[in-house]
Amino acid sequence: MYLHTHNIYTKERREGGREMAFRKYWPTASPLLLYLILALPPLAAFADPEPLQDFCVADLNKPGQSGNGFPCKLVSNVTVDDFVSKRLSHRGNTSNPLGSKVTAGNVLSFPGLNTLGISMNRVDLDIGGLNPPHSHPRASEMVLVVKGQILVAFVSTSNVLYSKVLGPGELFVIPRGLVHFQQNVGKGKASAVTAFNSQLPGVVLASTSLFGAQPSIPDQVLAKAFRIDRGFVKEIRSKFGS
Repeated sequence: MYLHTHNIYTKERREGGREMAFRKYWPTASPLLLYLILALPPLAAFADPEPLQDFCVADLNKPGQSGNGFPCKLVSNVTVDDFVSKRLSHRGNTSNPLGSKVTAGNVLSFPGLNTLGISMNRVDLDIGGLNPPHSHPRASEMVLVVKGQILVAFVSTSNVLYSKVLGPGELFVIPRGLVHFQQNVGKGKASAVTAFNSQLPGVVLASTSLFGAQPSIPDQVLAKAFRIDRGFVKEIRSKFGS
């Protein structure tokens, strides 16, 4: 790819017997560069649009969802309560096989977040509790430990594990879309707050997606992928109600 310039016009005038030339130059591009320039506007159109209003409190009772969120509640019906949530104020119930509970504070539970591109979760962990390996396809994540000692980790696309045990007040960032987990490795209960750069980051639980999908992923696919026999696949699948 290359650029070169050429004179597209020259205007001459004389002042006081002197000739002054005014030249303007314009870049001439190769065909490939011109193709890329022409392709940019359509590509840019795929980005989420910027909000065109102060706020857009989601009206979850209206059908439909645009690329930038849910339909807006009428401004005349918006109150201060639409911008307040107590969703994360109480500890979640960790009485389950994983010993963990994730309480989501996204647009579905906090409509005031609509179009703002942010959300938060609360993660409560019993002793030994695990927030199992999962990923968020639409957001990066920041983990803030509030209580206890929590092992936080993610796996890169090069299959490298990055992990650290964190205490209260410490932060850990997880890049968008990468598999990660949190586990309580302390002697008491633990909790953390996670923040996302999306109003609805989405979550893909690795184990549930593979062994609890409906319709089920064929046994032979999972058996070959994990190098186990089909009987073992059926045993694991039974634990996910599939």
